[in-house]
Amino acid sequence: MLRPADGASPHPGASPSCARLFEVTLRGLREEADTDAAAATVVNRADDAYDAQHPVTGDPARLRAALDRLGASLEDAPAAGPHGHPHAWRTTIADVAADLDVIDLAVLVEAWARSVRDDWTVAPITRS
Repeated sequence: MLRPADGASPHPGASPSCARLFEVTLRGLREEADTDAAAATVVNRADDAYDAQHPVTGDPARLRAALDRLGASLEDAPAAGPHGHPHAWRTTIADVAADLDVIDLAVLVEAWARSVRDDWTVAPITRS
């Protein structure tokens, strides 16, 4: 993934510590993505899951695009949401990082992506 020229995070909306954990967890695959199509697929799916968990206020199109790409990459229909921000995430990048020593990263990212997509799909409607 190309970094913005100004040094800004490619995933706005995330805390610095969360963004760093995400970068460290995906670093190896991201380095392989230019020459390995399977690694690129996993990286893209992880980027979409991460963006869906860190929506940018005032940019609903970014969230919608991330959710649509998740649905497409998971070979499912696109998510029906967002219906409202999920109250809690069932899986986060911290869960992915915690299980790296026992489960393949590609498997973890797919499970995380499905969980994120499902969390948005079943999120309750919030009223302003």
